[in-house]
Amino acid sequence: MSPPPSKDEQSTLQLLKKHLLMEQTVENYEETITQLSRQCRALLELGHPQSEQVSRRQSQVDWLYVSLKDLVEERKAKLEQQYWLYQLNREVDELEHWIAEKEVVAGSPELGQDFEHVTLLQEKFLEFASETGSVGQERITAINQMVDELIDYGHTDAATIAEWKDGVNEAWADLLELMETRAQMLAASHELHKFFNDCKEVLGQIEEKRQRLPELAARKGRTSAGALQRALGAFEHDVEVLVTQVRQLQEGAAQLRTLYAGDNAEAIAGREQEVLRAWKELLAACEECQLHVTSVADKIRFVGTVRDLLTWMDGVLCQIGTREKPRGVSSVELLMNDHQGLKSEIEARGKSITACLELGKNLILSKSPAADEVPRRVRPSICPAVLEVHQFAQEAVVADAWLTAQEPLLKSQELGSSVDEVEQLIRRHEAFRKAAAAWEERFSSLRRLTMVWAPWGGADVTPHPVPPPWGPLQPPGPGETRRSRSAPAQGSAPPLPPPPTHTVQHEGFLFRKHELDGPNKKASNRSWVNLYCVLSKGDLGFYKDAKGQATGSTHGGEPLLNLHHSTSEVANNYKKKNVFKLKYVGVLVGWRGPPKFLGLVGWHCRVAFLTTSSTDEGLPRWEGDRRSSTLGRRK
Repeated sequence: MSPPPSKDEQSTLQLLKKHLLMEQTVENYEETITQLSRQCRALLELGHPQSEQVSRRQSQVDWLYVSLKDLVEERKAKLEQQYWLYQLNREVDELEHWIAEKEVVAGSPELGQDFEHVTLLQEKFLEFASETGSVGQERITAINQMVDELIDYGHTDAATIAEWKDGVNEAWADLLELMETRAQMLAASHELHKFFNDCKEVLGQIEEKRQRLPELAARKGRTSAGALQRALGAFEHDVEVLVTQVRQLQEGAAQLRTLYAGDNAEAIAGREQEVLRAWKELLAACEECQLHVTSVADKIRFVGTVRDLLTWMDGVLCQIGTREKPRGVSSVELLMNDHQGLKSEIEARGKSITACLELGKNLILSKSPAADEVPRRVRPSICPAVLEVHQFAQEAVVADAWLTAQEPLLKSQELGSSVDEVEQLIRRHEAFRKAAAAWEERFSSLRRLTMVWAPWGGADVTPHPVPPPWGPLQPPGPGETRRSRSAPAQGSAPPLPPPPTHTVQHEGFLFRKHELDGPNKKASNRSWVNLYCVLSKGDLGFYKDAKGQATGSTHGGEPLLNLHHSTSEVANNYKKKNVFKLKYVGVLVGWRGPPKFLGLVGWHCRVAFLTTSSTDEGLPRWEGDRRSSTLGRRK
């Protein structure tokens, strides 16, 4: 009994079902065979004459029935094996087809166009690999188990089944290897595009930092030096964060260059060089901005210091200029105490002024952008020299007031009419001598030379003496009003210092220009003329050159110009630089000084001193209001 050939699993299943029905039918004949066997034994026991024939036929029936059952069982086994073979074949085909579909996905050459794209592909592939690995492993395990069972069962097609097993396991291994390769390629592509994306982000941050530099520089006009330094420190801290990112980019580029060649290697090197070039430009811009901010901060501190010093100088000058002339000894002593306090304050400010000048010099020497503004700011710093001249005048005013207060005592012809009166006069005279001794230092200070700083143009700043506006006090002549001011009442008192006379002297070349010849009358010739000017004893002379002073031949035979009752001021709004105006007896003259600013200031200080003072019997008298307004114009 051989099974009919089947074409597929379905037909084999139909045959197996029919065989099972036939097997059931054969099983049902077992009762009939058993009954025949009982009848045969009964006939043999009764001694039936055909007992031998009956026994032989019964044995033949039993043998045929057993053979039939064996054939049924054998056919069933063959049908089952054939069915299992078809079932295994179907499972193997489906698994191979599934593996082939997964190989298409795992073998995709798409590696992404940019960082976002490759990230999306990598995420999807990770999900695909996880799902494929779990499902495929379950199916391959089931097929291997089925194959092993069929081989252990002794399937007739065990060799074919083993080949199928090897084929499907090899396909599965290839799929796993392909997925691993795909994962590595996506990871490498992810690193490459991540490098490009990081380069883009770092370039964006570098550009953002470079755009913040003008904003930081623009704050110089509306912030303090400390705030500017803090802003620069915060900016530098932000830039320092980029150092790690740039270093990581360099390390990543070095690793990627070992993995890629050709166009990708060139692209990696190009992006790296682009980032490094932008980074170097940012560092250079940061260094330049740091120097600029430092310079601006120094300028802000310098301007603030100058402003404070000028405000203080204005206050001191105003305080000195607005004091009333003392009318007695007590008021003179009070004024002396106040003046001594001002002098101490001025001396205390000396270090601040020196530091301010040093800061300005450093700004100029460092070629700071604020160097052009420093001379304009430093210009008022010559005020200490001018202030020293004014202090000299103030000392002279105080000394003159004290002498005036003591004059009645010295002129008195009273000698006393009694012993008590004489003793009282002697005590008064002794008090005067003590006061005169105390005033000796005051009068000695009037003989000291004032110091005016040399022009500042990068050379060493060295002071040079300028003669005081009055010479040493000499005894007055017999025709002068105060002829007995320094004489003792009884011939026993020490002589007092004589009154001062004008000995200011200054000389040099200046450009002169006549503006007015009289009130509301313009000069006929208003061109600039270079003349050698000499200021001596309150008179100003004009010569063609320095030799003209020795010969006494003035320019054009002009007489010496007496500066008393004249006015002078700096022409700040004039189209030319370094110009001051001198007006005397209705005539207006313009003066243009040498190129260095402080040279003009030296002239103007001396001219202004003489034009803003008057002489009272040979002694100077300072006009505070006029001096104050002139100094205001000089600023």
